Amino acid sequence: LDTQKQGDAFVHRGVLRKGALHVGDTLSATVAEEARAAITLNHSATHLMNAALRSVLGEHVLQKGSLVDADRLRFDFSHSAAVSAEELRQIESQVNAEILRNSEVSKEVLPIEKAQEKGAVALFGEKYGDEVRVVSMGGEYSIEFCGGTHVQRTGDIGLFKIVSESGISSGVRRIEAVTGKGALALIEREEDTLKKVCEIVKSNTDDVLDKVQQLASNTKSLEKQLEQLKSKMASSAGSDLASQAEVIAGVNVLAAVVEGFNPKTLRDTADQLKNKLGSSVVVLITAANDKVSIVAGVSKDLIGKVKAGDLANMIAVQVGGKGGGRPDMAMAGGSDVAAIPSAAASIKPWLEERL
Repeated sequence: LDTQKQGDAFVHRGVLRKGALHVGDTLSATVAEEARAAITLNHSATHLMNAALRSVLGEHVLQKGSLVDADRLRFDFSHSAAVSAEELRQIESQVNAEILRNSEVSKEVLPIEKAQEKGAVALFGEKYGDEVRVVSMGGEYSIEFCGGTHVQRTGDIGLFKIVSESGISSGVRRIEAVTGKGALALIEREEDTLKKVCEIVKSNTDDVLDKVQQLASNTKSLEKQLEQLKSKMASSAGSDLASQAEVIAGVNVLAAVVEGFNPKTLRDTADQLKNKLGSSVVVLITAANDKVSIVAGVSKDLIGKVKAGDLANMIAVQVGGKGGGRPDMAMAGGSDVAAIPSAAASIKPWLEERL
């Protein structure tokens, strides 16, 4: 499963499937060639990427951690800001340029002083002996202390593609990438996605970007028109709802369960009804996609007696939710659609006590 150096010993970690082991036993080990080959490509690519990061972002970049397996490589490094798309493109291009150069990868064991004179990059915090193994790629492009497995020539890596860049902690960024067959598989997936998009929008690869932008613009325009229509419908519905208001202690009270409203139109309609009814309390309740939305509006002359936030929350608690807001306007929500009728029925008695 893994090989680690502990002191002067190389420890091989594995699982005993059958039989028994005893101190002094002699074992035969076989390298998992396919997995090792993929790991080798990814590991060598981390060296090239480390050099590219320092070249593009600056010499302040230091390795803070890495993970290399057969499927991908992950590299953590010190940098104070997100790496831009253009910087990522430059890093990827530099690495692939070194791969195309197909230069020999040199591995040599040197006294640590000579390795340092050569400019080899050491991993911060790592302890090194009197002699160290130095891996060089592209002449002086990448020179690092490293005891890991590497390709013979940079061209063996084949192709390098960055998959993602993200922040993992303050001042530390992470890049994940793929090489070789993994990079080819990524390109194939992206090509398949592009072809499917072309089929959906009935376009070819040359014109698909313009077609998608046109569709996005049309969609935005239609959404705007739809919102305007909803607002008009809400205004019309508001006029009809006003006739349902009751008078409690000289105050116009409207409590209604309505359909086809979203939270925005619900609030806009409540505002319109308040303005139309004058001294009033307005409550509108609607349900969509198993979610309850509630708006409560109270004219400013009544907020000394009734707070919209208290009213909205009183209803919301009964439908499995909560809410609040300003004394004159409040929103709330819940998830128990079935409880709406009983919650609506409790509004009038609650207001009668306060008005």
